[in-house]
Amino acid sequence: MNRYPAWKYAIIVVALLIAALYTLPNFFGEAPAVQVSSSKSTVKVDSTTVTRIEQTLKEAGLVAELITFDGNSVKARFGDTETQLKAKDAVQKALSPDPADPAYVVALNLLSRSPAWLSSLNAAPMYLGLDLRGGVHFMLQVDMQAALTKKAESLAGDIRLSLREKNIRHSGINRSGQAIEIKFRDSQTLDAAKALVQDQFADLQTVDAPDGIEYRMTATIKPEAARRVQEQALKQNMVTLHNRINELGVAEPVIQQQGIDRIVVQLPGVQDTAKAKDILGRTATLEMRLVDDSAEARAAANNTGAVPFGAERYLERNGQAVIVKKQVILTGDSLTDAQPGFDSQNQQPKVDLTVDAKGGRIMRDTSRENIKKRMAILLFEKGKGEVLTAPVIQSELGNRFQISGSMSVSEANDLALLLRAGSLAAPMEIIEERTIGPSLGADNIAKGFRSVAWGFVVIVAFMAVYYMLFGLFSGVALAVNLLLLVAVLSMLQATLTLPGMAAMALALGMAIDSNVLINERVREELRNGASPQAAIHTGYERAWATILDSNITTLIAGVALLAFGSGPVRGFAVVHCIGILTSMFSAVLFSRGLVNFWYGRQKKLKSVSIGTVWRAEPDSKSIASTN
Repeated sequence: MNRYPAWKYAIIVVALLIAALYTLPNFFGEAPAVQVSSSKSTVKVDSTTVTRIEQTLKEAGLVAELITFDGNSVKARFGDTETQLKAKDAVQKALSPDPADPAYVVALNLLSRSPAWLSSLNAAPMYLGLDLRGGVHFMLQVDMQAALTKKAESLAGDIRLSLREKNIRHSGINRSGQAIEIKFRDSQTLDAAKALVQDQFADLQTVDAPDGIEYRMTATIKPEAARRVQEQALKQNMVTLHNRINELGVAEPVIQQQGIDRIVVQLPGVQDTAKAKDILGRTATLEMRLVDDSAEARAAANNTGAVPFGAERYLERNGQAVIVKKQVILTGDSLTDAQPGFDSQNQQPKVDLTVDAKGGRIMRDTSRENIKKRMAILLFEKGKGEVLTAPVIQSELGNRFQISGSMSVSEANDLALLLRAGSLAAPMEIIEERTIGPSLGADNIAKGFRSVAWGFVVIVAFMAVYYMLFGLFSGVALAVNLLLLVAVLSMLQATLTLPGMAAMALALGMAIDSNVLINERVREELRNGASPQAAIHTGYERAWATILDSNITTLIAGVALLAFGSGPVRGFAVVHCIGILTSMFSAVLFSRGLVNFWYGRQKKLKSVSIGTVWRAEPDSKSIASTN
């Protein structure tokens, strides 16, 4: 009646071993470290970088406890913070001699001291939130003038397209800062153009004046439209930051607007600070421009002449100069998808791009008029442009086309990820960066852990006094619940905050509540005259339905908090929901396994140690005792 089959005990033992294995890394603590990752999409970290770091540390007389390479970054672990700081300075000088244009990101980090055999099993400690462990704090400055210039450039292209569709001839369209200048040969054409701008471009205001024998119309963005552009740029950048942080997998990030042009980003519990700085600091935007193939441009590309008016000079990856026109045909704003792949003809890595309807129309018109001419695809990162490729337009293009060239597989994947994460409406610069300590202080951290520990001790003591041996079984089950909860949080790499610790203390109370229901049900069966074995069996069977109902209703509330809450509320909800699930395993399956193991082997059981059983009727007979 009260015996578990061997397979159930096997499940319990395997669950305990896995839980102990993944809880173990939380006891080793963390060590100061230096992490090196790439600052540019064109610079890769590989085994050669590891060798350079090892040589640099050796020359500086510094000893690293461990140096690891995970494919994207190199991490060097040290015994103390003094050595860590010296190592950072030495590595930074060696790998990035030009501070204005660093090729690598060298950042301070904290790495787990877990043994290598634990790390090989992907066993890692759970993260502590900003209010417990601290984290990384960034202050980013949004270049609002660049946002307005970008908007003016886009409007200039739209005006050019609209004038062409209405067959309104002009002598040239130029952008001077945030002003769009259009020249006309007669006043009638000027009036037609003014009417078109006023009708189709409500964000622009125009003034006109004679310019020699011609007429010049200057269009500028209205003040209210400029404010709207700046607000939209800030919101779009915040959304893009959310997308990029999701790529990092950071739990409970804080992204807040500060003032009219600054964004605060706090990454609680993040370990890969170098990757965070790299992803957030990269302002990669894509631009497509026609290559200037005039004789003057060819001379400028060969460094034998000046760059023609209306053109700019950029370099390809192989160092070859390319002269491109200033007019931007298409930007990353029109991009809807970017996926890496392989060219079917030469099996070289490529990136397939998909643009929206407006971008597709622009590409069709531009490519149709410039067949056999070159189009440059430029990537701008941190204000510096680079020509990814400048292929010849072989046929009319549409909504889908590809970037190909001298790219490796990893470079194609990185470029697709960066473009897919979303383009920034305006460039941003990290103006403040610091690793901050716990906001509530070390005293609050200690109090949080002590509250869970003391709550556990008091509950176990009370259960042992009130329910005797069954109370001890409940205490062991409660310890298993805490072990499982920490193990699951560690496996999920969840971020534990102070609200999460409050949820952990609450989970202990809810878990012991299930054991109280079971113990009281067993007592009730004993009061009704059932035999000890029958009382144990019936008590667990009948208590299960009540436990399931109460836990499901509480889980629904936790899921609602998880779905509709944010920040600390979600931190509480995550621990709360996991605690409910682990308590159902420990309070029912594990505790019954202990009881079955202790009492199930006794065929003629005369008493159970479950505390005093008060009889409902004085004359009723019961074979229960209070051992």
